[in-house]
Amino acid sequence: MNIALLSESPADEAALRVLVEFVLGGRFNRVAPTLRVRGWPSVELVLPAILRHLHFNTNADGLVVVVDSDDSPVHTTEHEAPGYHHPYCRMCRLRAVFRRVTKNLPPAQGRDRVLRAVGLCVPALEAWLLCGRDTSITETAWTDGQTAGRLPYTRRELKWKVYGTDRPSLPHAVKRAVQEVSRHHGDIRRLEHDFPQGFGSLVRDLRSWRTG
Repeated sequence: MNIALLSESPADEAALRVLVEFVLGGRFNRVAPTLRVRGWPSVELVLPAILRHLHFNTNADGLVVVVDSDDSPVHTTEHEAPGYHHPYCRMCRLRAVFRRVTKNLPPAQGRDRVLRAVGLCVPALEAWLLCGRDTSITETAWTDGQTAGRLPYTRRELKWKVYGTDRPSLPHAVKRAVQEVSRHHGDIRRLEHDFPQGFGSLVRDLRSWRTG
């Protein structure tokens, strides 16, 4: 398959490539978006332009978008109700961009549309990277902490656990991200269990590509 990846940094995209290959069960050809991004606001801002470019000017079969939740509301099963949209949930917002941009696009490049897969790292990619290494770091732990007003850990603490610093160089961040996700050796069940909405939704989107 021909797939484009969009996330908040090159390190995030390096880890994402490995995870997508795990889910799909094989390697894919990466299609590069025309615009680069850094951080959540720019991902949402440039997504419409990237979708149109991929649709009309490339042979991309799908686009995978993953962002950090940071301190925003975490996506829940309630958000999956038909017609429901949480204005502050980043996954809901990204899905809304896909719907808005693609609904009126004519067929191009031999397909009706570019397939969508959206994930949400709760609260940041480093939580996924630590999955299986630190059992206290889970989606439920974070959401329960948000509800109680006492977060179980900070994003800075997660960075220290992964990189040994909260300001890693890009080469170091890429290397560590790939090392940590590669620990799973293609078995993503633990990630699905510990991050059922943020990672699980991404997996369900990707698996739907093979059936629909």
